[in-house]
Amino acid sequence: MAKQKIATISQSFFNRSTLRVTQELLGKYLVRRTGRRTVARMITDVEAYVGFRDRASHASRGMTPRNRVMFGPAGHWYVYFTYGMHWMLNIVTGRKGYPAAVLIRGVAAPNGGEPRQRREGISGPARLTKFFKIDKRFNGRAATRATGLWIEDRGVRIPNSRIRRSKRIGVDYAGPWREKPWRFHV
Repeated sequence: MAKQKIATISQSFFNRSTLRVTQELLGKYLVRRTGRRTVARMITDVEAYVGFRDRASHASRGMTPRNRVMFGPAGHWYVYFTYGMHWMLNIVTGRKGYPAAVLIRGVAAPNGGEPRQRREGISGPARLTKFFKIDKRFNGRAATRATGLWIEDRGVRIPNSRIRRSKRIGVDYAGPWREKPWRFHV
């Protein structure tokens, strides 16, 4: 049996077109290490937020203390609190100074290797951050092993025929921007 090749995604992967990164994140693994325990799940649902004009983006009104991470270097986590109770996990994309990020909405369980109660998939960005124990401590930090939260390429390729595009969820306030098909999911 061939050994699975695992590679941590480099910062350069994120320093590209947000829509391209968004689609290519499908099949990559979100990995979280806490102490001796490491949990990994395959990314299956993501949404793009692109630039100043995107009315669904936090950056549409310019830089604020909350969204300043979006204006920074690619490959850093943008973690924010919403509805007074939920953390949302995003990865910054594109060039520095141009605000863009990808919201990670859902992940799937690996095929075996863990007790049944820990193999579930997670649908919804708030459930995802709760499962991975992600909060404001990660905001602005690089997506690397050193921070305890990173993304890996484990050689999974999702065929285009399995990828669905749809409008983003929960952005009805964004006028015509709510119709952008910038959600990619398996």
